[in-house]
Amino acid sequence: MPDLADVLGARERIAPYLRPTPLYRYPALDALTGARLRVKHENHQPVGAFKVRGGVNLVGRLGAADRERGVVSASTGNHGQSIAYAASLFGVEAIVYMPEDANPVKVESMRALGAEVVFHGRDFDDAREYCEQQAAEHGYRYVHSGNEPDLIAGVATYGLEIVADWPEVEIIVVPVGGGSGAAGTAIVARAVRRSIEVIGVQSEAAPAAFRSWQAGRLVDDKTSTFAEGLATRTAFELPQQIMRELLHDFVLVPDAAIAAATRTMIEKTRNLVEPAGAAALAAVLADPARFAGRNVAIVCSGGNISPGQLTALWPAT
Repeated sequence: MPDLADVLGARERIAPYLRPTPLYRYPALDALTGARLRVKHENHQPVGAFKVRGGVNLVGRLGAADRERGVVSASTGNHGQSIAYAASLFGVEAIVYMPEDANPVKVESMRALGAEVVFHGRDFDDAREYCEQQAAEHGYRYVHSGNEPDLIAGVATYGLEIVADWPEVEIIVVPVGGGSGAAGTAIVARAVRRSIEVIGVQSEAAPAAFRSWQAGRLVDDKTSTFAEGLATRTAFELPQQIMRELLHDFVLVPDAAIAAATRTMIEKTRNLVEPAGAAALAAVLADPARFAGRNVAIVCSGGNISPGQLTALWPAT
């Protein structure tokens, strides 16, 4: 389980490659939610998502033998982009396994970064299981998208930036797929100021992490959400361990609320936002009394929305 020292070390390691992302206030969102709201724009990262922090930290720490072996990972897109980006920085070969209906924007990005992309199965977990088989067969360094302390320490650095930029923050709302972002943010919040509430949010159409957190053990569940960044049907042990100990609360929101929040984020912030990146706003809008009048940071975890997803959000009339 990473601690604050690991996160501080990750901040130093990634600093030559990644700049801090902005934490912006939008009065229109304040008026809409009743909260004093700020958006942590991880969609401003070079690959358009927060995961790159963890990828750079992990790949940058690999020894010579692991770099020579090459790395493989499974992803619906943003984790894969993080590994591809980091591998390109450090001269490491990378293969990313993805479900067959993967977001084409993310696929193109990974290929442009030099990674090989292999499609397998109908969802993330199909691709992950196949990836693990290939890693064992060929001797690659397998990078799990959640059970990697260096990934969690890396993504936790955005939590450091939030509390440094806004010491008065009271609540941080974080989208959850595998849970590395929420776990990392909770580590920072507990170490810096225990009164900061960290709330995870996941889609009702892919609630495995939420159900596991509730049950106190790993459980599988359906995954039918259109927000691929939240689409896991099995939970991950290390993020779950951290979230069970440190997360203040965990909520579910329906896909319809995520779609509406995505439209709102794009309209009010003038940023491209992918559905998973709008989940935190969906959670605030779903329970306004809880957040009204409080200092709330929402994590826009990514902006890699595809043309097809945009069209579906604003169908022709």
